[in-house]
Amino acid sequence: MKKILLLGSGELGKEFTIAAKRAGQYVVACDKYPEAPAMQVADECEIFDMLDGARLDKAVDKHKPDIIVPEIEAIRTERLWDYEKAGIQVVPSAKAVNYTMNRKAIRDLAAKELGLRTARYFYAKTIDELKSHADKIGFPCVVKPLMSSSGHGQSIVKSADALDEAFKSAMEGSRGDVKEIIVEEFIHFDSEFTLLTVTQTNGPTLFCPPIGHVQKNGDYRESWQPFALPEDELRKAEDMAEKVTCALTGAGLWGVEFFLTKDGEAIFSELSPRPHDTGMVTLGHTLNLNEFELHFRTVMGLPIPAIHLEHAGASAVVLAKEEAEHDPCYNLVDALREDCTRVRIFGKHVQHIGRRMGVVLCYGDKDTDTKPLRDKAKRLAATVIE
Repeated sequence: MKKILLLGSGELGKEFTIAAKRAGQYVVACDKYPEAPAMQVADECEIFDMLDGARLDKAVDKHKPDIIVPEIEAIRTERLWDYEKAGIQVVPSAKAVNYTMNRKAIRDLAAKELGLRTARYFYAKTIDELKSHADKIGFPCVVKPLMSSSGHGQSIVKSADALDEAFKSAMEGSRGDVKEIIVEEFIHFDSEFTLLTVTQTNGPTLFCPPIGHVQKNGDYRESWQPFALPEDELRKAEDMAEKVTCALTGAGLWGVEFFLTKDGEAIFSELSPRPHDTGMVTLGHTLNLNEFELHFRTVMGLPIPAIHLEHAGASAVVLAKEEAEHDPCYNLVDALREDCTRVRIFGKHVQHIGRRMGVVLCYGDKDTDTKPLRDKAKRLAATVIE
């Protein structure tokens, strides 16, 4: 049995913990608020702000984990180098987590070192720098904090008049103490997709069938699998994903995001060194192993004989409708009347308008058209919170 220290205990961490517990492992779930989703299924929990390096050191010293699994961005990531040097396995690696938690590091790696096709971009620390760079890129452009999650602080800026508000939003939405933003070219894309990529200690890099997704203000709203993609562009995306994950090193499941332009070109967007929110669709029996089981197997060095599509599926998030210090009133009846439908409630006890509280999953035969599944999942997701 291994002791796993989970840094971040949201819905993705909860599903990873379930996969680990089913295999007999010991999980300590950490987050800055009590009763976070993963804490509800873990063996122990710790409540502290993981940007506090001293508190993070204290948790590691107390529990002496064999493995550290980061689930969120807001971590004092430089401490992970020391833990790794001390013999603790960091997932996928200290290098991967440090690079990907900051858009500057990962974008420079992808564009400048590896030569991957990305949107044009600049960095800015002041409003004057932002205005100068936006003028070079043109409008519309995208403004984001270098360190954030779930779309916080992200704006699509359509004119110079909106730059002041975008700068303020990006700075306020930044997680951690990184006060710098990225302004990038707006890609006129036809769609977005995620390529879940599995790197192994003792095995080849594997790819899940691509997942289409829709985001609102940078935050996942729905996803579906498989996503129709020209074969040559799929191979290009797999090549880009393999190059960037190889450069970052380590074993784990990665969510590699791409734009697909109107001309059918795949362009690298972002990367997460852990299960991806759009991959929640795999909980709906789309694959022989869902993304959390795949992540767990790679973390433990267990074999993955193959990844294959078993069903077509779609997911749609359940959103909170009010600000409240209590659970919503959930209605599961309407969704569960439907065949080939699952509902997963995350277990968040505080509501904020638009906060993800659960997900509806619908699936069918693997040759099923995903459009009706998407429509069904969205329709049913709207019924779950009364």
